[in-house]
Amino acid sequence: MQPNRTQLWLGRITSGIFSLFLVGDAISHIMKPAPVIEAFTHLGLPLSTGTGLGLLVLACVALYALPRTAHLGVVLLTAYLGGAVAIHVRAGDPVFNILFPAIIGALLWLGLFLRDQQLRSFILCKQ
Repeated sequence: MQPNRTQLWLGRITSGIFSLFLVGDAISHIMKPAPVIEAFTHLGLPLSTGTGLGLLVLACVALYALPRTAHLGVVLLTAYLGGAVAIHVRAGDPVFNILFPAIIGALLWLGLFLRDQQLRSFILCKQ
């Protein structure tokens, strides 16, 4: 059950777009521009956690980008984004802010599903 070329490239493009988004987010956590400082304050997070969170996301995206470790990377990114959902719920943010990390997580899984035959076989219960 090999992916056709269209599936493979759609998966790579989807994975690439959302990986780049997360890399940008991670860099902003490390650099801490004014909007990040405001967001951390609003969410009740110590600003000192920004660098650690940014490095964590960079490491997870690197795992996700490598075919041999992509499964581990997507699981770790899902956990990270689940934490983001929880923080936004706790802060009483609007529904879009709560759902946005979950949508990103779902799209990361979609990208991996499209580009990885092993995951597709597992999910579709095919040999």
